[in-house]
Amino acid sequence: MMTGDCMTGHPQTGREPLPSAGGATVPAVKARGVHKAFGSLHVLKGIDMTVMPGTVTVILGPSGSGKSTFLRLINQLETLTAGSIEVDGELIGYKHITRHGRDMLQTLDEREVARQRAKLGMVFQRFNLFPHKTAIENVMEAPVHVLHQSRSAARELAVEELRRVGLADRLDYYPMQLSGGQQQRVAIARALAMKPEIMLFDEPTSALDPELVGEVLGVMRSLAKGGMTMIVVTHEIGFAREVADQVVFMDGGVVVEHGGPEIIDSPSEPRFRDFLHHVL
Repeated sequence: MMTGDCMTGHPQTGREPLPSAGGATVPAVKARGVHKAFGSLHVLKGIDMTVMPGTVTVILGPSGSGKSTFLRLINQLETLTAGSIEVDGELIGYKHITRHGRDMLQTLDEREVARQRAKLGMVFQRFNLFPHKTAIENVMEAPVHVLHQSRSAARELAVEELRRVGLADRLDYYPMQLSGGQQQRVAIARALAMKPEIMLFDEPTSALDPELVGEVLGVMRSLAKGGMTMIVVTHEIGFAREVADQVVFMDGGVVVEHGGPEIIDSPSEPRFRDFLHHVL
């Protein structure tokens, strides 16, 4: 199981974790003893993981290993059964209070959860775009209705983010007029428009035709080079080799092996070797 050790930089990109004002490095995400059960189904069984700012963590593993559930817990789309997750040093979902001289945890209200969630952008397997809105309108939606920006400011931001993902010429196209790869890039622009500190990607290329995968991975590579903190659940082994600072292999709700991208070429755990044999 993972103990919190993680890579401090990437041998190819040279990215380094970002120090806090006090000189120490605060993890972007720190999970300790994370369990998640749905009734009698125990999906996560004690996950420990540390993700440093400015780094890319790629999570690999077979279907049903708990990878997507772990991302949903970070973004508070699911609630923990046990354990804790911190984002930028802040416990998510709960706050410490003192009552009758005892330290206790109190569940956060929706406003506090929304504040914490604003640090995170999440991109799903399915694009979930509004079909009756154009690309630029889809990207403007959250800045207008969540951040309460003016429509002119939100439009300027949306143009900037769509240009960033290579869709400056598709602003007024509806989702049905776009390829799957273009729709996923709109979804990435939509997440980036909220100015997140951390991006979570849940198998962002799994619903795409093979010829469209490269354009989405290209955007993700660009984000990584720009220093965006990213946690990526994927089966794209080449992407993991090239971009990851940390590779985590999960199976059966536990972390089986973790390390730098070199573990892909020299795995020590039989379950990881078997998985790679089937996907490569």
